[in-house]
Amino acid sequence: MLVSNKYIIIPVSLSVTLLLTSCSESKVSQCERLIKEVKAGTALLENNKGAQVSTSLKLAQDLEEVTKTVRELNLGDEKLKEYQSRIVKVFNTLSQNIGKAGKALGSAKTAQASIAGRERIQKARENIDSALETAASAAKEFDNSVNGLNDYCSKP
Repeated sequence: MLVSNKYIIIPVSLSVTLLLTSCSESKVSQCERLIKEVKAGTALLENNKGAQVSTSLKLAQDLEEVTKTVRELNLGDEKLKEYQSRIVKVFNTLSQNIGKAGKALGSAKTAQASIAGRERIQKARENIDSALETAASAAKEFDNSVNGLNDYCSKP
C-alpha cells in the first residue's frame, strides 16, 4: 500500500494547529482575569473611603500593588490590552493622588498654631484639593473604562 506524503502532512499540520489554538487562552478567561483584578482595586477604594492618614497611605501602597498586578497580566486580546492599559493608568493616578492627599493631610495635622503653621495648613489644603480633583477625573475615566470592558467582555 502506497501512501503519499501530502496525505500525512496535511492531517498532522491540521492537528498541530488545532492543538495550539485550543491551548491559547480564550477571551472569556482573559476578561475574567482582568475583571478580577479590577474588582480587587475597586474593593480597596470602597473599603477605605474617608480613611485617615495612615490608612490613606496604606491604600496608596495597596493600589500600587494592584496596578502592578494588572500591568503584568499577560493578555493576548488586543482590545483587552487597551482596557488593561487604561485601567493601569487610572489605578496609578489614583494611587499617586491618594498618597499625595494622605501626606498633605498628615502635614496639616502636625502643623503648629502659628503663622508658619497656617501657611502649612493652607499649602496642605491646596495639595489635597488638587489631588482630589485629579482623582475625581481618574474615577470618571475608570467608570468609562470598566463600562467598556464589561460591554466588550459580555459579547461573544
